[in-house]
Amino acid sequence: MDYDVKDLSLAEEGKNAIEWADREMPVLRSIRQRFEQERPLEGVTLGACLHVTSETANLVRALKAGGAQVLLCASNPLSTQDPVAASVVHDVGIPVFAIKGEDSETYYRHINAVLDQNPNMTMDDGADLVSTLHRERTEVLQNVLGGTEETTTGVIRLRSMEESGVLKYPIIAVNDANTKHFFDNRYGTGQSTIDGILRATNILLAGKNFVVSGYGWCGKGLAMRARGMGASVIVTEVDPLHALEAVMDGYRVMPIEEAARLGDIFVTVTGDLNVLRGEHFSVMKDGVIICNSGHFNAEIDIPALEQMSTSKRRLRGCIDEYLLANGHRIHLLSEGRLINLAAAEGHPASVMDMSFANQALSAEFMVKNAKSLEKKVYGVPKEIDESVAHLKLKSMGVEIDRLTDEQKRYLGSWEHGT
Repeated sequence: MDYDVKDLSLAEEGKNAIEWADREMPVLRSIRQRFEQERPLEGVTLGACLHVTSETANLVRALKAGGAQVLLCASNPLSTQDPVAASVVHDVGIPVFAIKGEDSETYYRHINAVLDQNPNMTMDDGADLVSTLHRERTEVLQNVLGGTEETTTGVIRLRSMEESGVLKYPIIAVNDANTKHFFDNRYGTGQSTIDGILRATNILLAGKNFVVSGYGWCGKGLAMRARGMGASVIVTEVDPLHALEAVMDGYRVMPIEEAARLGDIFVTVTGDLNVLRGEHFSVMKDGVIICNSGHFNAEIDIPALEQMSTSKRRLRGCIDEYLLANGHRIHLLSEGRLINLAAAEGHPASVMDMSFANQALSAEFMVKNAKSLEKKVYGVPKEIDESVAHLKLKSMGVEIDRLTDEQKRYLGSWEHGT
């Protein structure tokens, strides 16, 4: 078996981490048990480009249990947990191509190593696998029946491909499932981003001006958690509805040009390019902390920061200090990469349980239905979303009501009035 991980001797540590995560993933575990019996993915070669974490390990275990031949590479150069990667190779028997801290050349070499095995299904987080496949490895496309996409950034890219008429196979936007973005983006990103910042810096958040750029589901969760830690939260937005929602939720909302002068900590969660730029760096306070929790490090204009700086030094693990000509220091965390995965461990397993349950069930759906689907981006079928919610409630010991026949008739009728 071909693979490329840091050190297989780390496998025992990784195995323990995978088992610990599995305790908090009852929904995915129940799917894995069903997959073992039914083998719905038999004959599928599945190329997965995901964050290589203990939660992802449990997803690929479920996919393999379903009969798939799985190959895994990293969807971010800094998000790989090396012990987990080693265990997935050693204990699960799945080829992994991922090393934490890999450079860009190695990152794309690993993506191509997965594509070399001619997958007929893709599972992506950020759409780098899909875009590489469409841009550089078109010879592989003829055998691909469909795919899934995990995150907001990837869905944006894929919808752009669909609108441009270049998408060559159907893909399910797992990110759009309610049981994914309500919980993963809001509760997962909110908690894990704060976790990453604290692990990287060990600072006190209470009393700080905490600037959140972007008030989508990730921004909502982050603002909520930052306020809970005692920070004074400022939101910057371009969408008037999101901005209005942030105001009604009790946050200060202002243009980034104003927030740049006030903030002590800045976090970008927009999925867009150059949210923090040179004109913002030049007016920031001395000693500010900037970081990103969107998928790509393009949200912070790091080349501009490099050009403006008179010196740069590594202060501690993942803090780079840039000294500007005006004497002010700007502290960039984790090279602008995903702070929650680069400096911490990503989302809690109980949140990823729902996200990856959607992934596994969407892969099953794609195998059964790909031939009847157009080359478009599809939402997760409602029955899958609701099934995941029911399974999660059951695992938590929570019961809910069911509609009576009378109530169903009433909701389905138009005759009844005041």
